[in-house]
Amino acid sequence: MKLIQNARIYTLDEHNPNASAIAIDGGRIIALGDSQSLRQALTGRASEMEILDADRRAIIPGLTDAHIHLEHYALGLQKVDCETPTRLECLRRVSERARLLPPGAWVLGHGWNQNNWQEGFGSAADLDAVAPQNPVYLTAKSLHSAWVNSAALKAAALNANTPDPPGGRIGRDEHGYPNGILFESATQLVESAMPKPTLDQVAVAIGAALPGLAKMGLTGVHDFDQRRCFSALQILHQQDKLSLRAVKSIPLEDLTHAVALGLRTGYGDDFLRIGSIKAFADGALGPRTAAMLQPYEGEPDNRGLLVLDAEQLFEHGRMAADAGISLAVHAIGDRAVHEVLNAFAQIRRYERENLGAGSSGQFTLRHRIEHVQVIHPDDASRLGELGIVASMQPVHAPSDMRMADQYWGERSRLAYAWRTQIDHGAVLAFGSDAPVESPNPFWGLHAAVTRRRLDGSPGPDGWYPEQRLSLLEALRGFTYGPAYTARIDDRLGKLAPGYLADLLVLDQDPFLCEPDAIKEIRPLMTMVGGEWIFREI
Repeated sequence: MKLIQNARIYTLDEHNPNASAIAIDGGRIIALGDSQSLRQALTGRASEMEILDADRRAIIPGLTDAHIHLEHYALGLQKVDCETPTRLECLRRVSERARLLPPGAWVLGHGWNQNNWQEGFGSAADLDAVAPQNPVYLTAKSLHSAWVNSAALKAAALNANTPDPPGGRIGRDEHGYPNGILFESATQLVESAMPKPTLDQVAVAIGAALPGLAKMGLTGVHDFDQRRCFSALQILHQQDKLSLRAVKSIPLEDLTHAVALGLRTGYGDDFLRIGSIKAFADGALGPRTAAMLQPYEGEPDNRGLLVLDAEQLFEHGRMAADAGISLAVHAIGDRAVHEVLNAFAQIRRYERENLGAGSSGQFTLRHRIEHVQVIHPDDASRLGELGIVASMQPVHAPSDMRMADQYWGERSRLAYAWRTQIDHGAVLAFGSDAPVESPNPFWGLHAAVTRRRLDGSPGPDGWYPEQRLSLLEALRGFTYGPAYTARIDDRLGKLAPGYLADLLVLDQDPFLCEPDAIKEIRPLMTMVGGEWIFREI
């Protein structure tokens, strides 16, 4: 049994918002209150009590990243960091890694963004010059495009006669030859030719990444990688090494297998459980493949790529709903969001008419749209009306603001529009999309509250400041929102008697510090299920 006393506890429980002491036993919270009263109430158990004096430090519920690519993030810790201010610096890092590898070994990297480079996109020839004896595969920050060299193109047998795959595009030079840039599903043509890490290697990589996530303040994740990641998480769970709670999505291509096996959303336990079927409706802002109702600014012929329309998505959704599996649909552009909302309107109608759901205003399946990065004004209220979770990533707003202004123009007033979604009654579930962005949840909280970058730009009021959130609203996005989405809000998302004991002891009080200081907050201790999984004091 543990008693933490002399603390400033922010429970996020509207019925009991503050306390100075918390008692924990059997992995759950058994009582909250003031330090003296709680000690007196537990006098009979004093001999078995482990007491921690928090020295007036702030305690908040554990934070959950509601959208992360755990395998990609873990493996990415081993890759070349391509998030550089110039293309030349990225090439220098690739050259440095290539010199350490034997000829023929793949150079892997992640994080480049041509919009941040004055030189723009690179080419296969650029990589050939710095890694002449190694195939090179570098994923963009968005994970929706890749930069490869000639050796990688050769390994994948890509040439001028290779057609663009469905849902993707091969960048080409003036003669039609692949130029080294691959968009959307075209990246898979090279990925299929690359040596794959083994399941054990993935499990080891994820296991090695978990302590770092706990140190950042994460006690849970919703993962959106593929089946190998799920297998790796099961291995870690079986070995009692899964220290964070994980909700695991199922790729759309595995929907029929999931239905045949009888899997349902929520199957599992409090450390590893089934989440939603993950589908893609469009691309991303960075490579300008997000599906838009109107063309990108300065690109009159480009409205992005729509991967699934409403009718296609409804067919998948009907099958999933019949099996008791919720949907999580990636939609970034306003056209993609519109199509997905149309599909969800049909799915909700189907659920009412055929599954007896929604008659009381509460739907059994908590569907979600991932990202919702820009929305048409006519669609702004529809997530709330349909009971669809807005699964959004606050760190995307300051990171993408210049691109959004450049390519979406005035449409950006409803980009990353968290306030709009809250005002229309939608539940927000916040994440990072790591490795696209850092999984540090305090950077996400800072972005949600200030809509500023870490360097303070674009100014004191932030970017489209009318979309800023209060700290309490932002915290709910990392606590209640993910718990609600996973249907475990009866035991996670706040600090209350009977709830799972997931909490953070912080070095600064987020409710007392300046908003700009939120990004600097560090957990000193992280608890999951009553056990300290990170402890600095």
